[in-house]
Amino acid sequence: MFTPDKTVTERRKALRDSLNSTTITKMPGAFSPLVARLIEDIGGFEGVYVSGAVVANDLGLPDIGLTTLTEVANRSRQIARVTNLPVLVDADTGFGEPMSAARTVSEFEAAGLAGLHLEDQVNPKRCGHLDGKEVVPVDLMVRRITAAVRERSDEQFVICARTDAAGIEGIDHAIERAKAYADAGADLIFTEALYSEEDFAKFRAAVDIPLLANMTEFGKTNLLSASRLEELGYNAVIWPVTTFRTAMGQTENMLRDLAQNGTQEPWLDKMQHRSRLYELVRYDEYNQFDQSVFTYSVDTYTQEFRK
Repeated sequence: MFTPDKTVTERRKALRDSLNSTTITKMPGAFSPLVARLIEDIGGFEGVYVSGAVVANDLGLPDIGLTTLTEVANRSRQIARVTNLPVLVDADTGFGEPMSAARTVSEFEAAGLAGLHLEDQVNPKRCGHLDGKEVVPVDLMVRRITAAVRERSDEQFVICARTDAAGIEGIDHAIERAKAYADAGADLIFTEALYSEEDFAKFRAAVDIPLLANMTEFGKTNLLSASRLEELGYNAVIWPVTTFRTAMGQTENMLRDLAQNGTQEPWLDKMQHRSRLYELVRYDEYNQFDQSVFTYSVDTYTQEFRK
């Protein structure tokens, strides 16, 4: 009841199998455990994604490397605990240099995650779709990946390498970096901030391990559908901030209306109903369990206490 039906290893294997299948792995971002539960309940998705930007923004912070390993691991653990879907987490630059990346793998494995991705930005990092990014030398990123792979205790745990080099050094250099990261042991390559469908196709033609596409809104990438990315040969797609932006946008609109009119009544049909919320949190299941173990009455408890 308090843990997923599938074991951690089963969820990790499910992610690996999905990445190696002929259909694309679809992973919406979850900004809370309940959203992860909803992603699973809706169906049609093969995994859940935890965005570092969302964790930072939800804490009221910009996505500039201010969150700690502990903060991200704790949030990710809470999310992984409530879903049978595999969870992939954004580990930024590994929260330090190579030895920190190794510790990051250990922490996320212990948290029940199915995989993580490390990026080749200079630490502290910047949002992948903003200007002003810098990338580390290839050999430093290779050391990050090597340390992560060496620390991995479950071979099913997926280690993904993200390259931000396309917008800085050009797509050809990004491709060369991706190849070096694959040689270092990365299982999956995250191609950040590509511009066009042609860029995605070029990257796919040049790199022969699974690829992940980021379909974030309001960034540098032209939005492509999951089906189109699948046609282009991509193995996974994330929508990292979509649920968070939708929730914040609607909440802001509601609050402005509430401030002006003093009632939430016009918003009732836009809210999740109490009955649906109870269904998602499995209220009846917990209630039945509680009744089955709550075997004493107030009088019985009082008598025992007085002894």
